Formats: sequence, structure tokens, C-alpha cells
Amino acid sequence: MKILFIADIVGKPGRSALAQSLPLLVQERQIDFVIANGENAAGGLGLTPSIMEEIMACGVDVITSGNHIWKRTEILEAVSRPELLRPANYPPEAPGRGWGVFEKKSFKISVINLQGRVFMEPSDCPFKIADAIIEKAVKHTPVIIVDIHAEATSEKLALARYLDGRISAVVGTHTHVQTSDARILEGGTAFISDAGMTGSPDGIIGVEKEEIIRKFITGMPFRFKVARGNETLEGVIIDIEQETGRAVSIEPVRINIKGE
Repeated sequence: MKILFIADIVGKPGRSALAQSLPLLVQERQIDFVIANGENAAGGLGLTPSIMEEIMACGVDVITSGNHIWKRTEILEAVSRPELLRPANYPPEAPGRGWGVFEKKSFKISVINLQGRVFMEPSDCPFKIADAIIEKAVKHTPVIIVDIHAEATSEKLALARYLDGRISAVVGTHTHVQTSDARILEGGTAFISDAGMTGSPDGIIGVEKEEIIRKFITGMPFRFKVARGNETLEGVIIDIEQETGRAVSIEPVRINIKGE
């Protein structure tokens, strides 16, 4: 079975790249299930119920998130929906859920959303939370995908090494820069430090470059303006053995909607 993981969708440019690229990509590559990180989909920060519907209408089955999930309070209206995940290592009192088992066609897949702790807001240990969830998830399916939303590549790889052989894939998100380390680990778990970004590469990690440069030079706060131009979809395609949950391959994806 083939799983497409779409990297962090940033604002309207990211949604445009998704809408124009995803249907054909699913058809051409015979994708069975689509996961997308959508925590930056609303103006570059957060997610709203209407934008969630827009993303899913493009063909996305599950939306994961991260540290910006609460930036738009409107999302509280939709956070209980099973298709939307927030980091599982948030306090248990937080609304929503951090993982789920999803059924499509003739298979089941479990998706787990975690957040790192290095250079991030405080949260529970993603390693221990992953242990507890996997123990439950394997009772339903051997196909388990983890989105680790984190800054530090070492933390992401450490989690992948820790879970190697127990799950199908660990996909890093949050830094918006696609890394060149996609590979299958010794135990059969696919890994990439960061799947990249779906949006405009003409800015700085999805934001207008002038605003970010000004912040570095002056040290002053900046206005968050989503960059536009050369909209691109990034992510990875993971081929997984349905019976065992072992990853066969992982392939980075980058599609510019203008064909440049």
C-alpha cells in the first residue's frame, strides 16, 4: 500500500498547490491513503473548520498538526472530529485526540501525532506516549505512521531509532525544509527528518522574506505575511507491506504547480 504524507501546508499558496497537485498525484502514483500536516494552513498560522473541509475535499484523509493548532480558536469547533489530530503528548485535558485508527478500502492504518520537546513548548515525553499508543494501535493494524512535529533533527531521528521495527514510518515536520535523509532503517521503519513544506519557496519557510530579514536585522517583531509565488507541494510517498507494516521504500516528492 502507498501512503502519501504531505508536508506542512502554509496558507492559501499551500492550499492552492495542494488542490492543483494532489488529485493527479494520487491517480498517477496509485496512492491509497493521504496524510497532511495542516497546522499552518490558515494564513500561515493555525487551522479553521472551513479550511479543514477545503483540505479534505482535495483528497486528504487525515490532518495532523503541531504547536500552532490552537492559533485559531475556531478550530475548537472541529477538533473532536476523528480526521483531525493534535499532538498526543499534549496534556490529557486538552481537547481533541492525538491518534486514531482509520479504515479505507480493504486496510486499516493508525496515524499518531507527536510534538518534540527540544526548542519547543513544554509537553509530555513523546517517547513514552508513543510506547503507550503503539501498544493499543497494533491490536488494530501493523501499519502505523508517526508525524513528529519538532525542531531538532536529533530528537526526530532518536524517536525513529527508538521505534524502529515497531511502526511503519516516522515523518518529521515543523522546520519546513525538506531534508535529504529519507531512508528505511534497519528494522523496516521509514524515516525522514522533515518532509518539507507545501507553499511558496520564494519566502523564508513560507513567510515573506522581507519580514523575516527585518526581524533578524532589527530584533523587532514582524508581521506574519504568507509568501507567494512558485507554489510547491512537498512530502514523501511511503510504500508499506500491508500484512507486516514494514516499509518497502520512501521517496521524497516535490511538485511545482507551474511546472518549473
